Order: sequence, then structure tokens, then C-alpha cells
Amino acid sequence: MTARPPIAHPGPVAQRRHALAWARAVPLDFTLARGEAVETGLAKAVAAAGCDSACVGIDGGRFDPFRYVLPAASPDGEHAAWYSATIAPEGGVTVGHATAIVGRRDGAGFVHCHGLWQDERGSPALGHMLPSESLPAEAVRVRGVGLRGAVFESRHDPETNFRLFTAELAQGGEAGDRSALAVTLRPNQDISLALEAICRDGGIRRATILGIGSLNGARFESGPVMESYASEFFVTEGRLEETPAGPVVRLDIAIVDMRGAIFHGRLVRGENPICVTAELVVVPD
Repeated sequence: MTARPPIAHPGPVAQRRHALAWARAVPLDFTLARGEAVETGLAKAVAAAGCDSACVGIDGGRFDPFRYVLPAASPDGEHAAWYSATIAPEGGVTVGHATAIVGRRDGAGFVHCHGLWQDERGSPALGHMLPSESLPAEAVRVRGVGLRGAVFESRHDPETNFRLFTAELAQGGEAGDRSALAVTLRPNQDISLALEAICRDGGIRRATILGIGSLNGARFESGPVMESYASEFFVTEGRLEETPAGPVVRLDIAIVDMRGAIFHGRLVRGENPICVTAELVVVPD
């Protein structure tokens, strides 16, 4: 299959194509209160658990008001891709699943969240939640993995000209704890092969992989190709497994294109380059 042309981002290409930070994994299980913004509630709960960052999942629950955006073409040369106008379903939505990376920006909690939901008519949509503008209409359970010693820190990225999470050792963090690995990946590298190389270098043979990001097209082991160069995805099931050829990453994802079409499936290794970023947590077995 012909390789997709790389995304041309506006800034200089960074030499290092990933960022890593080891942390202590902390199981999280808490409830978002009715009427409190998702971003506020997630940041407070993660901090209350003594964690610097987290990757958490929201499975079910009504949200009203609810705001989200889809991936879109950039209106200018300042970015390679951008976002649609804000979508605000009347009557809110019911979330099927959403994955959120909880980190820091300008000294405060900040959340990056992709998910799948349906409106009052039952129409499904997948996109990038605006967590500061979306509120639970009922108590909502949240579960995931907290990180002590590593943080997803939002910083200006010259290559893409976005403010993006980068995985860093948290202030006061101890590099010796290796029960979870925070990972951020840069554009134009296959997500599965990049993760395999990182895990190989880190001595990880088997692991669970969580996270979100964007891809320049998506090719699955079965099913139609997602051709859009800009997208939003979340991992539905991610594993690093031992094989006779060595550890192999298997990523099942849900992803949306610029038209709002939704795709699901297992990614083909070597054929799914990152568009802007991927933010991931690797939890060794």
C-alpha cells in the first residue's frame, strides 16, 4: 500500500520524536458531581488522589450542557489542521465512552478528552470534548490510572504551533518508580511501531496501553480505510503482547474524520502515522 505523504507542519521538525516519563501507577475510581465542569472535577479528583496526572475513562452518564468539536482543515497556514465550530447538542448527550488525559497548563489542571456520545435523538458522534464547557447532568463514575511522579504538561510546540501535552517528570518526582510510563508522540511516525520501539528500549514486554491522539488516515486489519488527514481517536483496547518475533503493539481504536464519520477497528502496524500528537499511558503487566 502506498505510504501517505507526511503532514507538513509550519515549524521546524524536532529531532526527538517522543517524550517519556516513568511514574507510579495509582488506580483511580471516583465520581464527577452533577453540575461541575468536567475539567474542574477531573483535575480536583486527580489531585485529591495525590497524583500529578492521569488517563481516565468515562463510561456512561448524561451531560448537559455539552460542547465538542470535530477535526477540520486549518483556515490559514498557521497550523496543519484545526477544529470545527463548536457543536452544542440541544438537550445534551449521553456518553458511551470518553478517554481523558488529565494534566497541567499554566499551573492549573487541564484536560484533553476524546469520546463517543449520542444526542437525545440517539444520533452518535465522536469528537474532542470541550471539558471546561461540559457539565454532568447526574453523578458520573470515572475510572483510570493516576500517575505519581510524571505529568502531562501543556507547552507551546514550535513544530506544530499548537500547545500540546508533553510527558515530563513531575516536580519532585522520582525516576526510580517504573509501574507506568507517560508517553507523547510527535507527528509523521507510525503509532504502533513508535510504541514498540519505546517499550523495547524500556524493557517492557507486556503492557496495557491507554490514550488518545490524532492520525493522518487510519488503516485497519478489517473494514474501510479512514482517509482524512486530520482526525481524533481514543484507544478502545491497547496491548503490547509477546510474539515469536518479539513484543508487538495491538491497538483497537475509535476515530472520527473531518466529515464526522466514525470508524472502529484494529490498526495495521506500520500504516498509521500520527497527525499532530498521541498522548498515551503504558502500564506494564
